Amino acid sequence: MIDFHTHTLFSDGVLNPSELVRRANVIGYRAIGLADHVDASSLDLVVPRIIKVAKELNRFQETVVIPGVEITHAPPAQIGYLVEEARRLGALLVIVHGESPVEPVAPGTNLAGIEAGADILAHPGFITPEEARLAARKGVYLEITSRHGHSLTNGHVARIALESGAGLVIDTDTHTPDNLITRDGAFRILVGAGLDDDQALSVMTTNEHLLRIFQERLSHA
Repeated sequence: MIDFHTHTLFSDGVLNPSELVRRANVIGYRAIGLADHVDASSLDLVVPRIIKVAKELNRFQETVVIPGVEITHAPPAQIGYLVEEARRLGALLVIVHGESPVEPVAPGTNLAGIEAGADILAHPGFITPEEARLAARKGVYLEITSRHGHSLTNGHVARIALESGAGLVIDTDTHTPDNLITRDGAFRILVGAGLDDDQALSVMTTNEHLLRIFQERLSHA
C-alpha cells in the first residue's frame, strides 16, 4: 500500500507520527505521507516538525515517510500563497482539502488548489469537468478516498477524471489506526468507485509513479 494522505496528533489524528508509521508498516505499507491539516496559523509550526520526524524515521525503518501538509478550509484566495509557503518551508507533498460533500468547504477551493499546483486535490466532491481538465493540464492528481463521508462522491470523481484525462490516486485520509487499509482494500474501493480492474490497477500504478517522484525529492532534501 502507498498512501499519501494521513493525519497525526499534529492536527486531528490520534497517533504520534512514529506510531502511525509503525502501524502502517505492520499491515504492509511501502510508503506513507504525513499530511496534517494546516492553515496560515499552523503551517510554520507543523512543517518543520513533520520534516524532522520523517527524516529520522526514514533512517531507522523501511516504510518511506513523505513529509507534507493538507491545506484545509483556507479561503480560496489564500490557497496559492499557502501552497507556495508550504513548499518554501520544505513540505515535499502538498495536498489541498477539496470540496467534500460533507464539509462546508468554500466554493472555489477546488479551482484554487488546482491553479496553485498542489500535488493532490483531496476528496474533491462534485468537481466539474472544466476543473478536472485543468488538473490534467497542471499535473494535479484527484483523490479517490476510503474516508467515510468524503467517499460519497468517489464515483463522480472517478467518472469525471476518466472523461477529462485527470490523474487519480487512492488514499485513506487516516485519522485513527483503523482507517489504514491494505493494498487489496484499496483495490476494492477503486472498483467500488466504478473503475474496472485495469483502471483500478492503473490508479495504483499512479501511486507508485508519485512515490518515485517523492523519493527523488527526498533524495535532494
